[in-house]
Amino acid sequence: MITLLSRPGCHLCDDARAVVERVAREVGEPWEERDITRDERLLDAYHDHIPVTLVDGKQIDFWRIDEQRLRQALADR
Repeated sequence: MITLLSRPGCHLCDDARAVVERVAREVGEPWEERDITRDERLLDAYHDHIPVTLVDGKQIDFWRIDEQRLRQALADR
């Protein structure tokens, strides 16, 4: 499972979402997006580092999402 941590009004989140959507679709992987402003714990942990990409709960990237690193993390599970 790919998880994208984001917040409203984040242009980097828009870019990351496009990468995650494309990769998830191509490899048949489910994904979810979570708004950190709706979860105090996530907001405290990631407020300056969004977007954040997780694969099976493990952080892969933040700020800029590297498509190849995401693909490799999915392949390495």
